Amino acid sequence: MKQRKRSEIAVKDTWDLESIYKSVDDFNKDYRVLEQEIGEFSKYKGHLLDSAKTLLEFLETSDKLERILYKLYYYAHLNFDVDTTNSKSLELSERVSRLMTTYSNALTFVDPELLHGDYNLVNSYILELDDLKKYKFNLEKLYRFKEHTLSEKEESILSTLGISLSAPESIYESLTDSDLTFGHITVDGERHEFTESNYSNFIENDNRDVRKRAFKLLFKTYEKYSHTIADTFRYNIEVQSRLASLRHFSSSLEASLYRDNIETSVYNNLIKTVRNNLNVLYDYYDLKKEVLKLDELHLYDIYANMVSEVDKSYTFVEAKNIVLEALSVLGDDYNKKLNMAFDNRYIDIYNNKGKRGGAYSSGFYDTNPFILLNFEGKYNDVTTLAHELGHSMHSLYSHEANPYNTSSYEIFVAEVASTVNELILIKYLIKKTNVKAEKLYLLNKLLELYKGTIFRQTMFAEFEKNMAESHENGVVLTSDYLKDEYYKLVCDYFGPNVKCDRLIENEWMRIPHFYYNFYVYKYAIGLSAASKIVHDIETLGDAGVKRYIEFLKTGGSMYPSEELKVCDVDVSKSDFIKDAIKTFQDTIEEFRKIYRK
Repeated sequence: MKQRKRSEIAVKDTWDLESIYKSVDDFNKDYRVLEQEIGEFSKYKGHLLDSAKTLLEFLETSDKLERILYKLYYYAHLNFDVDTTNSKSLELSERVSRLMTTYSNALTFVDPELLHGDYNLVNSYILELDDLKKYKFNLEKLYRFKEHTLSEKEESILSTLGISLSAPESIYESLTDSDLTFGHITVDGERHEFTESNYSNFIENDNRDVRKRAFKLLFKTYEKYSHTIADTFRYNIEVQSRLASLRHFSSSLEASLYRDNIETSVYNNLIKTVRNNLNVLYDYYDLKKEVLKLDELHLYDIYANMVSEVDKSYTFVEAKNIVLEALSVLGDDYNKKLNMAFDNRYIDIYNNKGKRGGAYSSGFYDTNPFILLNFEGKYNDVTTLAHELGHSMHSLYSHEANPYNTSSYEIFVAEVASTVNELILIKYLIKKTNVKAEKLYLLNKLLELYKGTIFRQTMFAEFEKNMAESHENGVVLTSDYLKDEYYKLVCDYFGPNVKCDRLIENEWMRIPHFYYNFYVYKYAIGLSAASKIVHDIETLGDAGVKRYIEFLKTGGSMYPSEELKVCDVDVSKSDFIKDAIKTFQDTIEEFRKIYRK
């Protein structure tokens, strides 16, 4: 099908960016205002803590100008993302990018100056001026870093080394995104270029020989670059370890978790809990082996679909109605907000020439929480709609309930709201259908979600932690060492009934998240938390919904772990992870029972 031009998409199917600025002229007015007022920050340099009044004046000025900046940013970036071929949108985006750099440079003095001040003085200012109370949590978060902040000169040196310190990630991305080539693979007599991005098409193929050849081609290619990738991986760990040591953290793991105020025990507890329940994952692979009718289940078989794709398509109106009906359990106010998203054109629905791929929810305090889709009518498009609406509803509740400075929630909790919607939708669809093939397809989707998010991401989290600790204990992370350690871990997680093909030792090389510094554990925690929330909504009814809505309203007013406690999720404990694994186990049994009928 020929791709439509942006001008050929009906206005009702596009998002309404005029709600941000009616015209480019209005955009330019704010742009000029901000250009002129950025210079005002200089008068506060060296005087931020002169008085309570001065501190408040600076913080309010900063909020005011930052809100203008982000309004400009979202107008430019949202316009550009729906048509990257539009030179006018590109120009706006580049202008805002330059302005953001200027704005950031104008404020480089702020954190060092505050952190080298006395927090007791700041607290006295907060007691002195009621209007400063709304900034109490922001200031508290900042001053937590006081003992981990170096002298002004040392911080300046580290700042100038920023690009160099991020070199391992940049080199890895350049190698794997641009230079790494895999050749071709032939399927059913047709020759295809083989890439990292289309690997899933071949490893999920019903033909076992295709899966096996794709597996070998991918990992033998990575093996050729194992020494280079081992070097980038090792240097990244070295950078994070040195920075952690310089800033007086006991480990790079502690340094990474510090911003969210998460104890390393949370990370370790996740790994311990999942490891203690690997028998459930082994049962899943036994089920897969049975359904695929294989004598042996190899690692190149684990992504083969147990159930064929359901041949079903949806119009956007049908998808909208399904999502609205499924999420009606979240109450009248939530559904009122959902309808606002459809009625007020928060959503850019269809693909067009030049539109950015994928999907996201994007916006901030002074805009609508807009959603970009590339809707094609498949089942995954319906779940994507529910997922992104979860983010947008989270933003709406956060923005309504909080002042600007505490309205933005952290990434740690961001995926919880979207996953809650996904789980509610898929469970709704499972209950609604009586068609065996469709029910099995949906149950399989649920199984894949739990397996891939809780178990696989925890395996990655354990590998990253083990390698960081090995490095900090003086072990040299050679290519052979990394391969051997990863292979042992894979064998543990897949269990005795899966043939762990040796080539899997190269898989760690293709995981970009290892350069995001202890990030992946958030996925496993997020799904486990969402699973607990959905279970409470199912069993407690209105009381469960009320708790969940209160969680959505917290925004950035608390640390993430405290926000999750609002809906009875304590990340320091194991119960909610065990409950999620129990849901996974129950789903295995439900699938097995229906399949064997």
